[in-house]
Amino acid sequence: MTASPLSNRAIIRLAPTEVGEDVRGFLQGLVTNDVSGDLPVYAALLSAQGKAMFDFFVWDGGDGALRLECEGDVADDLAKRLSLYRLRRKIDIARDETLGVFWSADEFEGSAADPRIGALGFRGIAAAGDAGPADDIYLAHRLSLGVPEGRAELGDILWLETNAVELNGVSFEKGCYIGQENTARMNWRQKVNRRLVVVPLAQSEEKRRKASYPELGLAVDHLRVADLEPANLPDWQAAGLAD
Repeated sequence: MTASPLSNRAIIRLAPTEVGEDVRGFLQGLVTNDVSGDLPVYAALLSAQGKAMFDFFVWDGGDGALRLECEGDVADDLAKRLSLYRLRRKIDIARDETLGVFWSADEFEGSAADPRIGALGFRGIAAAGDAGPADDIYLAHRLSLGVPEGRAELGDILWLETNAVELNGVSFEKGCYIGQENTARMNWRQKVNRRLVVVPLAQSEEKRRKASYPELGLAVDHLRVADLEPANLPDWQAAGLAD
């Protein structure tokens, strides 16, 4: 199966510059998910208040390195933010322009199933190429499944309100990370009062709207859980609200 590139995605490489430097340990103390085991995983870097700043996938980069797959438009900002936390750690953090992100609804060589929900398809990292991008196809597919992502849709929203639990974007078993205190408190107290939901654009509430896609007739709204009708939600989201 041939995959197509996602031209609006980018790769940031975190690599040790000194023998013994632990890149996984560095990232483990910053992001929402457990990066100490099998990769890729979906994760985020939050504000101290537990709001989403960047969401991304964490991949094994080989030789002690990691690769972060993120939005191309925010890659430089993410690399800069991570560099602020590096302090004196011997870790190189930089965008890797030689690599690209590839996607297909079906499995392809070197791919991994999307760790959020299986229906999202398969993604992989390989040498950047010139083949036609799949951005529009991927966007339509993702929104048809009700899955939000990226700064425009998630930005400045509490991580659990982005459906992070249902989309496997958070671990409650790992140690501390930025924004962990508020995130854990919301989970244990079951205080997730709002959710991001993909809705028909004609039914979208402008004051609750995070992003709109007129060409698809869809929008992403930030709505109160009490106002949601489970029958109108994708199965993965309705199941999460029923728990």
